[in-house]
Amino acid sequence: MTEHHVDLDAALDKVVAAMRDHLAAVKAADGRIDDDEVWKCYVALNNASYAYDDLMLDAFGEVTPWDVDLIDPELADEKLGAMADLATATDPHTHIVSVRQRRDYRVPSVAALIKAATAARVEAMGDEDGADDPVESVGEAVLELLQSGDGSLGALDVPELEPLDGLVAVAEVESPLDLADFDEADGAGPFKLDSPARIVGRLDEHPYADLDNDGSE
Repeated sequence: MTEHHVDLDAALDKVVAAMRDHLAAVKAADGRIDDDEVWKCYVALNNASYAYDDLMLDAFGEVTPWDVDLIDPELADEKLGAMADLATATDPHTHIVSVRQRRDYRVPSVAALIKAATAARVEAMGDEDGADDPVESVGEAVLELLQSGDGSLGALDVPELEPLDGLVAVAEVESPLDLADFDEADGAGPFKLDSPARIVGRLDEHPYADLDNDGSE
């Protein structure tokens, strides 16, 4: 057995041992983010893999599937310290962000909108009970389009609705929304901002702004 063989066997043993240590640390962390021990074991596994790959290339001109770069242990410790500082850092503002969106639409044809909503309901429900129930109002038609689509306002990007101005507001709030606090018929309460919540900013939507400012006279 050559010296290369001995060195490679020893390097491989270190890789296997590092793999076991890393797996044990991951299991112990049980999904905990930024766990110190997981990070240390990751660095050890990375560097053991790098050393084995380097020896394999030097001895036989062969490579491993591991495309890794050497991690400086001192830099790794610095990163670990930064992660710990971040975990204990305090923010002067709340950590709950509330995103609120409003977009208004003009309905050029009530009949066309209800027809589109009825078709969306049939397509979404198929042979289920209620698929043939009529859509009876503009509001119900819009709800049906949302429910039949992906639930976002993008489901309302249909020819039967003409978009008007809208906005997206971002607020910092003290507590998350609890739907149980509001009656199903209460459409205003869930959107009310109580002190000390604050609006961080808003984005205004002008769907026809480009057409109004196209340079024509």
